[in-house]
Amino acid sequence: MNISAVLFDVDGVLLNSAGAHRKVWDAWSEARGLDPEKVWELTFGRRPEDTVMDVAAHLDPATERRTLDRLLAEEMGGIQPVEGAPGLLESLSGSAWAIVTSGSRDFVRARFAATGLALPAVQVYADDVRHAKPAPDCFALAASRLGVPASECLVVEDAPAGIQAAVAAGCVAVGLTTTHTENALGQAHLCVASLAEVRSLLTAYGFGAGGW
Repeated sequence: MNISAVLFDVDGVLLNSAGAHRKVWDAWSEARGLDPEKVWELTFGRRPEDTVMDVAAHLDPATERRTLDRLLAEEMGGIQPVEGAPGLLESLSGSAWAIVTSGSRDFVRARFAATGLALPAVQVYADDVRHAKPAPDCFALAASRLGVPASECLVVEDAPAGIQAAVAAGCVAVGLTTTHTENALGQAHLCVASLAEVRSLLTAYGFGAGGW
């Protein structure tokens, strides 16, 4: 298999943000009389406004997104890199890689800067595409910007919606079991439990080997 680029989701893959996001969504859900558990299940790998449309169609998604962003800003200090993320990203210097996230540009860049994580030249955010995950648009856009066929892109995702998007785009989908079980990520071509395994996998495929 020829792997020419690697595409990373951010939350749950490079940033350990589930705790902070859970606080935000629980507070938001309770304030609006919604079931926090049901809402939480629909948040992974998706744009907040898309979740809002699904669980509270009577509310304005843009307004609620601003509220959610304000709540998340209060929790940003508790969001740290996933174990192994700094070393993995540093090892990719000079290789073709990108981040592909349903998060906001300002939030992701702020957390990467605060935690010292390297940012790639190619970054695809929620507002860069019309149709977000589980649609394939975001991964197709990242591959296009990198000048690499989608079939030669290895995607690292932790959420079912992200895996579905990667598969639909024709990428090699690797499920990272940080937030979901291997069974929940059943559409993935394979699953791993850590970024150390991702690094080993990339080495096995010969990706970036010259820089390691």
